[in-house]
Amino acid sequence: MYTKTQMPEAAMPLDMIIFGGAGDLAVRKLLPALYMAHLHGNLPPATRIIGVGRHAYSRDAYVDFLTQHSRPFIQATNFEPEAWTRFLQMLDYVEMDATDADGYRRLAGQSRAGVERAFYLATSPALFMTICDNLAACGMVDANSRVVLEKPLGHDLASAREINLAVGRHFAESQIYRIDHYLGKETVQNLMVLRFGNGILEPLWRAPTIQSVQITVAETVGVGSRAGFYDGTGALRDMVQNHLLQLLCIIAMEPPVSLDPDAVRDEKLKVLRSLRRMGLGDIARDTVRGQYTMGAVDGEAVKPYLEEPGVPPGSNTETFVALRTYVDTWRWANVPFFLRSGKRMQKRLSQIVIDFANPPFSIFPDAPRTRANRLVIRLQPEESIQLQIMAKQPGSGMTMLPVNLNLDLQSAFSQRRAEAYERLLIDVVRGRLTHFMRRDELEAAWSWADPILNGWRELREKPLPYTAGSWGPDASAALLGREQMSWTE
Repeated sequence: MYTKTQMPEAAMPLDMIIFGGAGDLAVRKLLPALYMAHLHGNLPPATRIIGVGRHAYSRDAYVDFLTQHSRPFIQATNFEPEAWTRFLQMLDYVEMDATDADGYRRLAGQSRAGVERAFYLATSPALFMTICDNLAACGMVDANSRVVLEKPLGHDLASAREINLAVGRHFAESQIYRIDHYLGKETVQNLMVLRFGNGILEPLWRAPTIQSVQITVAETVGVGSRAGFYDGTGALRDMVQNHLLQLLCIIAMEPPVSLDPDAVRDEKLKVLRSLRRMGLGDIARDTVRGQYTMGAVDGEAVKPYLEEPGVPPGSNTETFVALRTYVDTWRWANVPFFLRSGKRMQKRLSQIVIDFANPPFSIFPDAPRTRANRLVIRLQPEESIQLQIMAKQPGSGMTMLPVNLNLDLQSAFSQRRAEAYERLLIDVVRGRLTHFMRRDELEAAWSWADPILNGWRELREKPLPYTAGSWGPDASAALLGREQMSWTE
């Protein structure tokens, strides 16, 4: 929770410069998040926000555009006309092509001297190197500068290293914020407290007490207007290599010595380096690729992926992936981690399921053959933590049934809960790196993902069809069924 009194009055003025300032991400997420940070006093005094883009907007036209298109993404309960008016006064706009050196000179003229500058690159990663080179050439990069890199950070390990090297020529690692908005979610950050702030869980958080871990990020939406980007990316690059691996790291990491950014990220890096690499046989057995076909989501008929605008005929891009992997450490020896993500799924759902081992011997003859204890951490659509335990059914006899102990985070805390981008943008303003990926983290994640992508190409198998509005291909269920498990839905 961020309050109106946390930003010190002596904070240095800030120029927040958003490349892609009229793009979808800026309009739907970044500008509403910055408005909320302003509303609650979490931006420095005299902050200016400069949108950069190719649209031929004057400042007034840009303000009108955001009033029309960003304003609807602010909840009515959070909208205050006077605060919105003050927020709009902070805005400016520079029309320029990111490849045009003259545009950077105009941008430098718009930015103030003696301020902190935060450059948010909400553009194609192909432009990251060009933008950073030009910012440095026109003297806009100094010790008080920060750069925020929006995903995807590369297409593979080689391209990720190329981006890191190019950005690192002008920005120190302590100035680079590789953003993953999942790390800004309240429940994801609460995982750290759940794990390391509760002594009751630590002795149990290991093999053989934990038998398996499931991580699901399911979307009901299709590719929409992103087909041009998505078809060259696919579900593994778009979701698993970043979002799901970051969740896995928080679940599997060892306790850091402190909340210092590098202490936390050191432990996450160890997890990524401990992920078991897959050979061709492992890939064929333990991964499932899918692509949605015609179906219905929320009662409405939807097109198959191959008929989405901008998708090439016969595309083999996966819109669904499920896989089994292992973290080869003493704590997690032989514990399977099941990861799953897809589009056009039956339900919008992001959750982590920790299955604990059943008692080694049951004295109850009618005990159900399900996991006795299960921890379910729901990230969206609602945020909650649920612990399943066994209890006696009322009446005679000793019949057991599972019951849930629920922590509804929405009702447990009455304070307003900041959205992910708002929380992470405030971290950028305040120089807090804990919830951003470090260079070696990013490269370790790609080192694990690259062999899977290469293996799929070598196997030449088409993605399995699944009906839009389902939970993915049948092979996804079989992945767990081989171990007498099932996905928790």
